[in-house]
Amino acid sequence: MHIRRHTRPLFAVASASLAILSLAYGNFVPGQRLPGRNILMYGISFVVLVASVGLCFTRTAKRSALTIVIYLAVWAGISTPQIIAQPLSIGAWYGFVEAMTSLVGAWILYVELSAFNPTAERSVRTAQILFGLSCAFYGYSHFAYANYTASMVPGWLPGHLTLAYLTGAAHIAAGIGIVAGVLPGLAAVLEASMMSLFGLLVWIPSFFAQPRPTWAASPQAQWSELVVNLMLAAAAWIVAGSLFQRPNKVGQDTSND
Repeated sequence: MHIRRHTRPLFAVASASLAILSLAYGNFVPGQRLPGRNILMYGISFVVLVASVGLCFTRTAKRSALTIVIYLAVWAGISTPQIIAQPLSIGAWYGFVEAMTSLVGAWILYVELSAFNPTAERSVRTAQILFGLSCAFYGYSHFAYANYTASMVPGWLPGHLTLAYLTGAAHIAAGIGIVAGVLPGLAAVLEASMMSLFGLLVWIPSFFAQPRPTWAASPQAQWSELVVNLMLAAAAWIVAGSLFQRPNKVGQDTSND
């Protein structure tokens, strides 16, 4: 399969969208503003935007990937206080897990762009396992917030609550497959496809729906959801590509520019 050929450009578009969202709404990451630090926030967002462009060129791709890794690690870090405050709340974990999912994709991309080293394969496998655990988390959240998830299903599709449960089960099954190594490549491809379909069937149509869906509180919330979905889908495709990759190729960028 030639998944890897397209993952870097896709992730570049996703990270650039995240940077543009931050510049447009003044948030360091979706839904999180840093009061009194606008100059710093705009500067960091601009750096991420430049790094996203840099991903598209061989000479700058590795440094650009590392820059995005650092940014996403900070996103994960600033999402931890709410976990400490409410460790048993799924909502408190959501921002952190989204950041970690995106970080996993960026890290695998960075490793693939780096020179081969003995720890590269283990590093990628750890990232794949973290991705699988995040899939299981998303699946569990579908069951915990089934009615809310069902409200996002497009009106023309039947069985909204049933679909909420089915997609939740699919998330969990994909996560188990990736962590346990049971058809992990297929599991990752199906997960990436499902995440991509969420964007096509839920987030994009919401901009044209009249009246606006109840869960779409504002245009900013809609754009945030769409951009985060793009980040997660791009990361999922990177994971899928790494699972179809031969071990002796880990750490070597074989894509063409």
